[in-house]
Amino acid sequence: MALALRMARFSAGPAIRWPQDRRRLIRLCSASDGVPTILCSKRREFATKPSPAPSQIKRNVAAEITSVGKVIYETGWDANKPHMKSHTSPTPPSSKKPEDDKKRKDTADTIKSKRDQMRDNMQDYIFTRYFNYVKNYDKVLEKNFPKAMQLYRVFFDGVKTFFGDMKRFLKIARIANDSPQGIRVLNRQELELYMQMPRDMIKVAPALIGCSLPMVGYAFFPLVFWYPRTFLTSHFWTPQQRSEFQIYYMKRRLCYNKPVFRCLQAKLKATAAHPKHAQFADILGQLGSGTHPTPEMLIDVKDIFVDGPYSLLGMPRKHVKNLVNLHGLPSSIFKRHRLHEHAFLVHYMDQAINREGGVHNLPLPALRYSCYLRGLNPECLSTEEMIEWLRNWVKVSTSIQGEHITLFLHLPILLGYNHPSNWKTIYGKEDN
Repeated sequence: MALALRMARFSAGPAIRWPQDRRRLIRLCSASDGVPTILCSKRREFATKPSPAPSQIKRNVAAEITSVGKVIYETGWDANKPHMKSHTSPTPPSSKKPEDDKKRKDTADTIKSKRDQMRDNMQDYIFTRYFNYVKNYDKVLEKNFPKAMQLYRVFFDGVKTFFGDMKRFLKIARIANDSPQGIRVLNRQELELYMQMPRDMIKVAPALIGCSLPMVGYAFFPLVFWYPRTFLTSHFWTPQQRSEFQIYYMKRRLCYNKPVFRCLQAKLKATAAHPKHAQFADILGQLGSGTHPTPEMLIDVKDIFVDGPYSLLGMPRKHVKNLVNLHGLPSSIFKRHRLHEHAFLVHYMDQAINREGGVHNLPLPALRYSCYLRGLNPECLSTEEMIEWLRNWVKVSTSIQGEHITLFLHLPILLGYNHPSNWKTIYGKEDN
């Protein structure tokens, strides 16, 4: 390198002719001060070694010129270039640096984990407090607004019960439609739901729609509970309301016992030609005197209801209307069809009761509902009295055919007109 720099300095002066012998080359090397050791060694080599051939000297000189020029070019280029990092391979980092990086990384992870843990704890605390507040909010409302919360609970439970019965009704209707035997394959409970649920859905539909409207619901909801008997069904009634409304409807139905009995008496002369005229007249006489005929007596005169003024098509309009009200059916244009459908549904229930083991196997709520459905007020009646009355009903019901449908429709009069429970319901004094 020193030789290259020295040659660069010489090249800055006037052009000199390259020495052609070794003496001049040695003299050039010795003329300057501070000659490097390598040049001295070169001089000794030149002094000791025999002189090479001229062609070899030319080749060596050319190689030296080429190498010197290359060094000069690179030196000048490096001097003009800005200072840059050497391309030497980086020294491997010391073992302390990875440890520091690891410590910093661990510290950052620890801080992040603590931050995340604090955030999670805060979220858990907020949500826990919120859910506890929502869960206990009904208790707060019940404490501050007891009547409103009572209505809310009744309505909420009623909606769940109503929609549960509606799902069951849709399932039962699908079974009845798919079965070759129709509704006769259903048991007693399914038949009761199949008969009652369509009326309940029509009755409660305005209340559910009105309460679900955005602005109208706030005003319609109190109105619905102000008149629960008008707008709601038994799904939404309290036990006390259910008992009160059942007595109300029963009393309203029993008020038509006497008009129906008068219609039977009015058409008695029209059956004078019938073979069973005398027997039926005796039955009406017993009802007028305060007693009831036996089931066997009613089965004996069943043919008188097949044709004539006591048939479904032969009865006058007033008689049909009184029968509809007697059975608690909704008023409609097709009153005879309503009576026909109701009679067969209850008839199939009676058959289902026999299939399920008889009247005595009915639980007490089912026993009370069966009496209520057939025109007997079950209030203040013992279980034995209800079972005895239902046995007489089922005995007559399962002994008649489809053409005796009007006999079935008049069974509430023929078996319950003078019953003490019904008589007390109609003419008894109401408790204050």
